[in-house]
Amino acid sequence: MSPSFPSRLHRGLLASTALLLAPLGCATSSQAGAARDEAALRTDEAPRVKPRWGLVIHGGAGVISRENLTPEREAAMRAALTQALQAGHAVLAKGGRSMDAVTAAIRVMEDSPYFNAGKGAVFNHDGVNELDAAVMDGKTRMAGAVAGVHHIQNPIDLARLVMEKSPHVMMVGDGAEAFAQSQGMPLVDAKYFYTEERWQGLQRALEQEKAKEAPPAGSSLTPGVDPITGDHKFGTVGAVALDMEGNLAAGTSTGGMTNKRFGRVGDAPIIGAGTYADERCAVSATGHGEFFIRYTVARDICARVEYQELPLPEAANHVINDVLVKAGGEGGVIAMDRQGHVATPFNSSGMYRGYIGEDGTPTVAIFQQP
Repeated sequence: MSPSFPSRLHRGLLASTALLLAPLGCATSSQAGAARDEAALRTDEAPRVKPRWGLVIHGGAGVISRENLTPEREAAMRAALTQALQAGHAVLAKGGRSMDAVTAAIRVMEDSPYFNAGKGAVFNHDGVNELDAAVMDGKTRMAGAVAGVHHIQNPIDLARLVMEKSPHVMMVGDGAEAFAQSQGMPLVDAKYFYTEERWQGLQRALEQEKAKEAPPAGSSLTPGVDPITGDHKFGTVGAVALDMEGNLAAGTSTGGMTNKRFGRVGDAPIIGAGTYADERCAVSATGHGEFFIRYTVARDICARVEYQELPLPEAANHVINDVLVKAGGEGGVIAMDRQGHVATPFNSSGMYRGYIGEDGTPTVAIFQQP
C-alpha cells in the first residue's frame, strides 16, 4: 500500500510552500489520517520557548514519475531514506550536535547505490566519477567543501575535515585528496563507485550526444537522466538538522551531472548556493546547479528569514516557486529554522525527501501529489 499524505503543509497564504511528508509504511486514505499527518508537520506554528529538534533530508529532485519507478525500486529508496533519517535521529536523540546528525544521515545516502552521491555517483563524459560535497555549521558559520574528488568514499566527511582541520573553506581535486591523506583518510579505488546502472546511463547519454549536432563548447551541460527510470533527475543528497541546543547545520553531497565535462562543478559544494546554515536557518538544495549558483538560493532563503523576518516556509517557497521559476531553474530545497519549522518546496514533479522529529517516527515522500 502506498503512503497517504496531503499535498500541502501550509494552507492559505502559503498553500504552495512545502509538500507534506508521509510516514513510511503508514497507509491511510482517511481524512482523519491526513489531518493527523498535516498537524504533525505544520510549519506555521508559533515559535516555542524550547526549540524542537529534528532532521530533514533529500535525495534529489526532478521529473520523477510513478510510471517509471517500479514498486521494488521505490520501496528500496524509501528504505534507504528511512535508514538515513534514523542514523541522524540516533545522534540527536543522545544530545548530539546537528553537524554530527547531518553527516551521519548523508553518509548513509552516499553509501547507497540509489542516490547520485558517493557509491551511486554518475559518470562524467570521460567515464570518471567526480564528487562534490559541503557542510556548514550554523552556530559558528564555519564551512568546508570539496569538489572534483575521485577517490573519497564519503566526500561529506572530507568536507567536514576541511572545515575543522584547515584554515580553508574549499579544496578541489588532487589537492583535496592529498589533504585527506594527510588527515589519515584513506583513498578508495575508482572501481568502488562503479555501478552498472550509472555506467549504462552514461552510455545512453553518449549515444544521444552522437546522434545530435555537436553543441558549442560549454553548452552541453544539461540536466542528467536517471539511468534506471529514464526520468530527468537532479541526483544530489542533503540534510539539515536542529539539535537539542538549538543549533542548526546543513550538508550536501553529489556526483554532479551525467556526461558533464570540463571539470564542471555545481551548486552543492558552493556555500550560499547549494548549502548554507546560520543561527536562524539551514538549507540544502537539489536542482539545476547553475541556477542555484546564480541566484545564491540557499543564502537567499535565509536572508529573507533574517532581514525580512519572513516565516521560513514563505521565504523558501518564494525563492523556489517564484524567483527560480521565473529564471527557468528547476529543483528544490529542504530547510529548517531554529524553532524546528520545516520547509521542503520544489518546482519539479518530485523530490526524494524525509523528516524525523523528537518522536523518532520517520516520514518519507517522493512525488508532488499523494
